[in-house]
Amino acid sequence: MLTLENITQQFGDKILYENISAQINRGEHVGLIGRNGAGKSTLIKIITGEILPDDGRVLFPKNLHLGYLDQYVNVADGITIQGFLETAFAADFAKEARIGELYGEYGESLDDRLLEQAGQLQNELDQGEFYQMQTIIDELATGLGISVLGMDTKMSNLSGGQRSKIILAKMLLEKPDLLILDEPTNHLDDNHVAWLTQFLKDFSGTFLVVSHDREFLNEITTHILDIEFGKLSKYTGNLTRALKQKELQQETYLRQYEAQKEHIKKTEAYIRKYKAGSRSTMAKSREKQLAKIERLTPPSDAPKPHISFDYAPIVTTLALETDQLVIGYDRPLLAPINLTIRYGEKIAIRGFNGIGKSTLIKTLLGMIPALDGEYHFPEKTAFNYFSQELAWENPLQTPLQYLSDHFPKASIKELRQHLSRAGLTSELVQESLKYLSGGEQTKVKLAEMTMKKCNFLILDEPTNHIDQESKENLQETLAAFPGTVLLVSHENSFYEDFVDRVIELSA
Repeated sequence: MLTLENITQQFGDKILYENISAQINRGEHVGLIGRNGAGKSTLIKIITGEILPDDGRVLFPKNLHLGYLDQYVNVADGITIQGFLETAFAADFAKEARIGELYGEYGESLDDRLLEQAGQLQNELDQGEFYQMQTIIDELATGLGISVLGMDTKMSNLSGGQRSKIILAKMLLEKPDLLILDEPTNHLDDNHVAWLTQFLKDFSGTFLVVSHDREFLNEITTHILDIEFGKLSKYTGNLTRALKQKELQQETYLRQYEAQKEHIKKTEAYIRKYKAGSRSTMAKSREKQLAKIERLTPPSDAPKPHISFDYAPIVTTLALETDQLVIGYDRPLLAPINLTIRYGEKIAIRGFNGIGKSTLIKTLLGMIPALDGEYHFPEKTAFNYFSQELAWENPLQTPLQYLSDHFPKASIKELRQHLSRAGLTSELVQESLKYLSGGEQTKVKLAEMTMKKCNFLILDEPTNHIDQESKENLQETLAAFPGTVLLVSHENSFYEDFVDRVIELSA
């Protein structure tokens, strides 16, 4: 279904991969994994033709129907959610229209061949899903939490997350031969992730999925592609089995790398010592041999994340009280909220996508006004907020420039330390924000948070893009933080071990 042949890709001095090859066969359910910045999203863009590789090629079978979750797809003005989802059946609507035309033409010419053509098209519609279209759309819209938005709602009135979810739904309705999904669970809550998990497990076609949600990947995959050390490895089995195989191979690789490094070091020393002396012929021979060695890629030099939030002490019993708080924009999203959070509590907020989790957070932070009611924080509450949107006022800035603008009194050394503790290499801190992966951009935002004194952490989907190592470090940091934590996350496994309670939002 897909063949990658000797793909090489480089950005500036950074080689993402060199001569990587892989094959995905019919019916395989493949997960693509790798550290932040390893090149997962770039590889997806190469596969979908969005960017051309520096070298190598991508091969598909003839007439393959490829489905790609493109969040920036053009949507016709004024189209509703229902209308947009119906475009998945565009070919069937075209057949229905053609049948009408053929009957019209037959009325004028009485040519029986026109009736045969119409009959053949009608047979195709009868055997397909065209007449079950509404039932199928309804089931999918319910499963992904779309129907609660109102099927007559215009696409132009939706948030980015809601729009992504509907584009995903349309692609699933189209049932392509090969599905390409980049972080499909980012805008889904627990129930809808469970629905999508079952859908993909039952999917008879082939798919390639990038996701940092390990539980999700483990459930849906039959094979894993892993990018590491600039190489692409394929493992049979789900994520758990693949990681066990990888661990064994990694130990072998590191031994080979260290042995090769030692061999090169000794050979270079020999060449330097004898190149101009009596053994110059042998030295030159060794130099030629050394030039032919295919050098193993060094292990990643990405620093291990060590995130910590600077605590601002405060003396209080309660961290937050709300009294009949009504949130929303033009109209209330939820019933009035009466909520009390004790100081030092760690709270997770759950609820389906679009229920108002982010709206609640933005209201509490004063970013949008409350429609009614009140909320109170104690004096000297120092907030630190992580927003799930990866939007930058100046995307051409480097992480160093961005932090320097926000913390002009900090030295370059101090800024670099915070970025390194968030898991960014010295090369990446000099790269424009727009060229960083989603996970690397998230790490810049986390680095920014570590430079602020706080006693109330508010995080809105902080794990959407980060790799497992960063996720585990953030888990430990939040568990150890002495202040109050209010967290929105669709990943139960991320927060269930350290939160004191879960607040479920419902309409």
